[in-house]
Amino acid sequence: MALLKDILYKVKLTSVSGSTDIEIVSVQFDSRKVEKGCLFVATKGVQVDGHAYITAAIEKGAVAVLCEVLPIELNAAITYIQTNDSNSALGITASNFYGNPSAGLQLVGITGTNGKTTSVTLLHRLFRKLGYNVGLLSTVENKINDRTIPATHTTPDAVAMNKLLKEMLQADCTHCFMEVSSHSIVQQRIAGLKFAGAVFTNITHDHLDYHQTFEAYIKAKKLLFDNLPPDAFALVNADDKRGKVMLQNTKAATNTFALRSVAHFKGKIITNSFQGLELEIDNKDVWFKLTGVFNAYNLLGVYGTAVLLGEDADEVLTALSTVSSAKGRFEQLVTASGINVIVDYAHTPDALENVLNTINEIRNGNEKLLTVVGCGGNRDKEKRPLMAEIASRLSDILVLTSDNPRNEDPEDILRQMQNGVRKTGQKKTFSILDRKEAIKMAVQLAEENDIILIAGKGHETYQEIKGIKYPFDDKKVLAEMLNLLGK
Repeated sequence: MALLKDILYKVKLTSVSGSTDIEIVSVQFDSRKVEKGCLFVATKGVQVDGHAYITAAIEKGAVAVLCEVLPIELNAAITYIQTNDSNSALGITASNFYGNPSAGLQLVGITGTNGKTTSVTLLHRLFRKLGYNVGLLSTVENKINDRTIPATHTTPDAVAMNKLLKEMLQADCTHCFMEVSSHSIVQQRIAGLKFAGAVFTNITHDHLDYHQTFEAYIKAKKLLFDNLPPDAFALVNADDKRGKVMLQNTKAATNTFALRSVAHFKGKIITNSFQGLELEIDNKDVWFKLTGVFNAYNLLGVYGTAVLLGEDADEVLTALSTVSSAKGRFEQLVTASGINVIVDYAHTPDALENVLNTINEIRNGNEKLLTVVGCGGNRDKEKRPLMAEIASRLSDILVLTSDNPRNEDPEDILRQMQNGVRKTGQKKTFSILDRKEAIKMAVQLAEENDIILIAGKGHETYQEIKGIKYPFDDKKVLAEMLNLLGK
């Protein structure tokens, strides 16, 4: 419990009706979770406006309401607080209610189109190996040391996030590494958090269904760096032309990492194979378990972050060389028949191109590369033909299929992808709506030493169709098909 007046610290208020000297048992923005004695924050979401549920929240026991637009009729027994930005207010009040837990942690946010999950996972595993108690907030899972809490969003809502951060402090965590999505930044889910540092991996075509323009998407990412405190660090990929844009206006100490450009943390690829990467980092040769140029960047960013957090460079490289990647990120399986299978979350044009380029750079050229890929529904439609074009150009055989169609017609999504396949690639391209059958076909066509890439879903264990999540795990389906076909 906490006093309402303390919870409202640093919230920009426009009016107050009623007493703020009252006890609050919880902060809620979902009227379904309202309990007696809580503060209900009415936020304006993409699909739902919390202001429509103020009366319901009061009926369920809310003693205070924080909103942008006051109800026409005020209940004399309720305290009403008005603000111009209830989303920001939710983040600040949630942080205050839980005792500003982020201030007690070395909290590092990772943002960018690709590499966020891998980077935070590597950091969590690295710092556990270095002997720390560590928290993790990621797309795949949330963790407090080695205890796993299922993840529902790339970045949790402000209430859930601060509750988790509080639990991390109670578990004696000293660090927390979290993915920071562009949605969470714009929606002010990170308002009230104190970051020790922020890392920018890269930025490419994604989420334009939400941000509308690429410029707006860039600005959303940049806000994380704009709001860093002076005692924090900002670390960006200097090889991405938007990297230095992120550093404009930041008060934090600026740092860079790169493979090609001059940077504070410089790397060079010596060997890139299916078995791993040999990198020269700060004049030291180190072998890592990860594969691909994109992972070379991830490793550099992680190394730079650890050093900026005060860790010894040699100890970091030694520990990092033993760490494996996140689930569903370039996961490899070599079958009994010698077929190489890779499962990867690549669901953007850039991520797909990175994975396919990595495979093509490593392969000897005598084997076929078969790619199975789809695109999600109710998301950025512009990337669909782009992804199909990339996959058809960089694969020997392409199987277009369904991903998470959500509320869209999967056949419409497939047609939009087919529009990206060039005439020269049409003969080697198949369209199979059923993802299980698509995977089966790839396995049927594959021979010894061939490579199968199943892209788009990675760690996901479901397929979302018309609002229902059906069990579907690419790796399990692969294993089933390999066994069925004797491969």
